[in-house]
Amino acid sequence: MTTPLLDLHQDIKAFRHYLSTERGAATNTLLAYGRDLEHFALWVAEGHLRDYRRPTLADFSRYLSRLREDGLQPSSIARHLVALKVFFRFLRLEQQTASNVVELLASPTLWERIPQVLSPEAVEKLLEAPKPTDRFFLRDRALLETLYATGCRASEVVGLRLEDIHLEAAFIRCIGKGRKQRVVPLGRPALAALKTYLTEFRPRLVRGAETPWVFVSRGGKKLSREMLWVIVKKYVRRLGLPGKVSPHTLRHSFATHVLAGGADLRIVQEFLGHSNIRTTQHYTHVDRERLRLIHRQFHPRAK
Repeated sequence: MTTPLLDLHQDIKAFRHYLSTERGAATNTLLAYGRDLEHFALWVAEGHLRDYRRPTLADFSRYLSRLREDGLQPSSIARHLVALKVFFRFLRLEQQTASNVVELLASPTLWERIPQVLSPEAVEKLLEAPKPTDRFFLRDRALLETLYATGCRASEVVGLRLEDIHLEAAFIRCIGKGRKQRVVPLGRPALAALKTYLTEFRPRLVRGAETPWVFVSRGGKKLSREMLWVIVKKYVRRLGLPGKVSPHTLRHSFATHVLAGGADLRIVQEFLGHSNIRTTQHYTHVDRERLRLIHRQFHPRAK
């Protein structure tokens, strides 16, 4: 091992000691940073970086591209980037480097997996997939309509209680992550499907038993999240839609279609229950056609 590589490994070792003794980092954090930095050291050893103490922005960009080529997910690449940033802050603290170009790199949000979205026509077909000949037709139709009408997560839909449904006022009260509550409006199709299910079919499933859950199983018990996935997959297969379509696809489709209709991003954030608007912004990528139309309509030199 050459002297620069020996120095790099010694610096990584000193960095881990610093995290442990002076920063009180948890064991899992030490292990994670250690693995990610050893990965970086291996890349340096392959000859991709002559002097690790004097890196350029292009060097780090090439390294992140290499991680992507190796098949790492965006979240893993972002973790590697965090390890590098903290490591180079330590090197500057120790006056081992003056470089801070790694700070110019943002987490690779542009590489994040784009949520799968169905077209409005495909959603319409999926919502109409349950037929009167299906044993749980009314429940399944109400279930699909609620998923798409509200954009709620699968866990939020199966967690709906009767007291959360306000048909006359046309909204539901949803309890999301961190027990945070939000109000989501219901459109006419979802209202009609829910009203029919609650009055005509749900009583036959619960058979007089006291249960607070809106969506119940054949035995009148709370519908599980896993069973919801099974139900959605059943109708996805019936239509021959892509196998990756899931309850979450309806949530993605809801967000995308509402944005395409002109809704403000902050409103969609409220609908989805996102604590950070950056999460909601993931849906703006699919609406490029609308952006082109707006540009063509209003920009004086777009035509």
